[in-house]
Order: sequence, then C-alpha cells, then structure tokens
Amino acid sequence: MIARRLRESWWLLSFPLLAFFTIPLLALLISTPIGELWSNFSKPEVYQAIRISIITSAMATGVTVVFGTPVAYLMARRRFRFKRVVDTLIDLPTVLPPAVAGVALLIAFGRKGVIGGFLDSLGIQLAFTQAAVVLAQTFVAGPLFVKSATIGFASVEPELEQAASMDGATGWRVFREVTIPLAQKSLLSGAVMTWARALGEFGATIIFAGNFPGRTQTMPLAIYIGFELELNVALTLSVILIAFSFLTLILVKGIFQRD
Repeated sequence: MIARRLRESWWLLSFPLLAFFTIPLLALLISTPIGELWSNFSKPEVYQAIRISIITSAMATGVTVVFGTPVAYLMARRRFRFKRVVDTLIDLPTVLPPAVAGVALLIAFGRKGVIGGFLDSLGIQLAFTQAAVVLAQTFVAGPLFVKSATIGFASVEPELEQAASMDGATGWRVFREVTIPLAQKSLLSGAVMTWARALGEFGATIIFAGNFPGRTQTMPLAIYIGFELELNVALTLSVILIAFSFLTLILVKGIFQRD
C-alpha cells in the first residue's frame, strides 16, 4: 500500500513538467490541419527550405564524421598536455549562444575576416553562401558527434586491437575492422544527433549565411520569416521539424537499446 502511494506521488510530482513539455507540441499539431499541411508542401518556399535544409545538414554531418572521427579517437586514446583545454574547446560551441557562434564565424570567414580576407583575395567567398550554412551547422552540431564517438572509442578494449595487430593486421585495418565495428553504435547515434541538430540550426546560420530564399534559407529561417509573412508556412515547417526530431530520437534510442 505504501509503495503504491509512493508511485502515485511520483507521477503527480512529475506531471507539471511533463505536461509543460507536451502541451505546446500538441497545440502546434492541433493548430495545423492535415489538409493545409499537405497543400503547403507544394509551395515553392516550403520545398526550397526543405531541400536546402536536407542538403546542407547532410553535408555538415558528412564533414563532421570525416574530420571529427580522428579528433574523437585522439581524445579517447591519447594522453597529452592541455587535453582538458582541447576537450573544453570541443564542448564550447554547444554552450555558446548561437548568435555568438554566428558572429565568430563571420569575423573569421567573412570577406574582411581573419581567414575570409585571404580567401576573398583568391576569389573565394564563404559568408552568405550555402557553404556558410554548412559551416554554421558543422560548428554548432559537430561537437555532438565528437563527444559520442569519443565515448564509443573509449569503450573498445585495447587488448582486442592489440590481438589483431599481433595477428599481422596493419593499424588502418585494425581501426577499420575492429575499432569501428565495436564503436559503431556511438558513431551512428552521434552522426544522427549531429544531423538533427544541424537541421534545426538557426542563430549562427542567419548571422553568417543570411536568410535568402532558395539559397541559404533553411527550414528554421523560413519559420522565422513565416511568422511575419505567412503563418501557415511556419506551422507546416514546424510540424516537419518536430517529426524529424522525434524520429531521430527514436532512432538513437533504438540504436542504444539494440542488443
């Protein structure tokens, strides 16, 4: 009887925050009729925003996986001076206000930036282009993959890699056929979370890449403009992003719960 009352009290205490998380999402879904949702898909601004978001977030995820995997392996397997400083630098983009991230990217890669000025002299412009969208998404979302991959690599027993090396396997082959398969859950979940975070990136993107329809306007930026110009478009894209986020989290949880 006492145990039952304790369980009921925990449900009662949990209800306010759970309701706070649920009600806004349900309100958004209820406010968007299915008929209007499908009809809005045919609008050019919706299609363009979805296309740009999917392309740029996929590119950002690919860049992060290629360049983030060595960083994750380094952090998991090597001891070096200032490792804590490097680890903090990796975490920093996740806690920075997105606007600060956008300004930092603009100062670094803008036409008169530290690196952007040199690139501009070569005829290469990054700011306010689709490449800027990818860079902004990578800067903000990339740490999610690095941290997850670091945990995955750290969980692999070094003895297994050493045994493969003793059998004559090269370092690259050990990494490809032993380390990667054993850490694949963390690598995959990190990549999925990075993609989802990149898909929803707003602050750094609007400052560094601008909000140009058909060129740099992603779904979050189109939602921002939609609230000023056309609410139905904003509602449609919001529902799409909720669906993407929900499916992403389900996928990640399924990866970790798989035997």
